[in-house]
Amino acid sequence: MPEKPSVLFVCVHNAGRSQMAAAWLTHLAGDHVEVRSAGSAPAETVNPAVVDAMREVGIDIAAETPKILTVDAVKASDVCITMGCGDACPVFPGKRYLDWTLKDPAGQGVEAVRPIRDEIKTRIEGLIAEIAPEAAK
Repeated sequence: MPEKPSVLFVCVHNAGRSQMAAAWLTHLAGDHVEVRSAGSAPAETVNPAVVDAMREVGIDIAAETPKILTVDAVKASDVCITMGCGDACPVFPGKRYLDWTLKDPAGQGVEAVRPIRDEIKTRIEGLIAEIAPEAAK
């Protein structure tokens, strides 16, 4: 990994899982990791139940907006983590690709989002230990 690795989180709507993952990585790794998120078919807004679930753990993502997945975002990232977007993510040599199977929070209430949020946090902690151990807390 480079001195400051970059990670791209991709899901279909960039309104739930990828937003939570990006927020957790930013929160836990600080400026040790460059963080991006995108969607293959982005929604207009971040899922309100996701915003509420993240707010419960002290992370405010209310100002975030879903972004379209671009080839440039993939090229600029060392690690690309997909979350249910199938083959929408372009593949480039020399990149590390991970696929995290996570329930989709779309249409769910905050009670259903909490366990997804917590599973993402656990995965992010493992990722940090691997790619940016100096950031692990």
